[in-house]
Amino acid sequence: MEKDQELLEAILKAIVYKPEEVKVERKVDEMGVLLSVKLGEGDAGPVIGKEGGTIQAIRTVMRVVGAKGKARITIKLEVPEKKPSFTAPPLTSPPAGQKKEKGDLEDLKL
Repeated sequence: MEKDQELLEAILKAIVYKPEEVKVERKVDEMGVLLSVKLGEGDAGPVIGKEGGTIQAIRTVMRVVGAKGKARITIKLEVPEKKPSFTAPPLTSPPAGQKKEKGDLEDLKL
């Protein structure tokens, strides 16, 4: 593992809630160094920070590290899609011919 990759991984693991799920992959091409970051669910917020301030600071530090090694470092965040924590059942009317039960919202007198 290269030093830039190790540094980024150490910074991220110190910030996130699930450090064991942080993975950093490094690819080098003609454009420079690409560090792809995979985070655990719920860890994108602390890494991005308020108005993107945290990730911008991390990118600045990594740009300085890259400049020392004469390489352009780009960081790509791969954030898992947030799954809904609760799915409400669909609101439906009782089947035709079935009587409404007492306590239904329609029976409330406000």
